[in-house]
Order: sequence, then structure tokens, then C-alpha cells
Amino acid sequence: MRRMIAACVALVLLAAPAAYAVQPDEIMSDPVKEARARDLSRELRCMVCQNQSIDDSDAPLARDLRLLVRERIAAGDSNGEVLDFLVARYGEFVLLKPRFERQTMLLWLLAPLLLAGGGFALWRQNRRRAQAGADVPTPPLTPDEEARLAALMSEDAASR
Repeated sequence: MRRMIAACVALVLLAAPAAYAVQPDEIMSDPVKEARARDLSRELRCMVCQNQSIDDSDAPLARDLRLLVRERIAAGDSNGEVLDFLVARYGEFVLLKPRFERQTMLLWLLAPLLLAGGGFALWRQNRRRAQAGADVPTPPLTPDEEARLAALMSEDAASR
């Protein structure tokens, strides 16, 4: 019985970080606006945790950002206006998924360019190896090698 209780406690403790950090006093009364706030909160980075969205973070700054998002939504701002406001205030780093702009172009294109470059390098290396292997002439067999080959072939034909 104790093992069962210990397993349940361990399961609850493991699932605790996955729980949302949104407090009951933060939730908006309008479910549509609350859903918009949650969607926006999942797109914004906690400046303290840095690898969590403000929707998942328990940090006080994440709470402040969640409240700020809800204030802006309650004031009638669109999702784009809320994001623009936060980017103007905290910089592009506040977005978990940065926008595709001139400043972030290298960030977005670096992985595909490296992948394409690696593929091209592999293709070129294989092509060089194939050309190098085709250029090497095969020397003719010596009389001893020819006799040994004939013996092996006759043994193989006799065993069938």
C-alpha cells in the first residue's frame, strides 16, 4: 500500500511542472478573450526562465506579462497590437518564435542553408570518389591467379 501511495505522489510531482502557471485571479471572465490571452501567452517568452512561455512560468515577471496581455486585450487591442506593444517594450527576444525580418533572416535561414550545404558537400565527395575509382585501371591477372581462379570455378561447377 505504501508503494502505491509513493508512486501516486511521484506521479503528481512529475506532472506538477506541466501544470499551467496561470492563477485563478488572472483569468478573464470572457472565455473568448481568455482563450486569446492563453494563445498569446504561449507565444511569449518568460524573460527569467527564457525557455518557457509566460503561460507555463511561475516567475513574477511572467505573471506581470500575463496580466499586461490581459489588460491590452481588455482594452480592445488585437493580437498583433499586443505583440507589437510587447516587442516595442521588451525587444524581439520576448517572442518564442521570432518574426521573419531582415534582422532575423540569418536565424531563420541558417539551418536550411547548412543542411543544403552539407548535402551538396556529400554529393560532391561521392562524385569525386566515383571519378577517382573509375580512373584507376585494373591490372590483368597473373598466370598463377588465372590458374587459381579456374580451379575455384571448376570446384564450384562440380559441387552443383
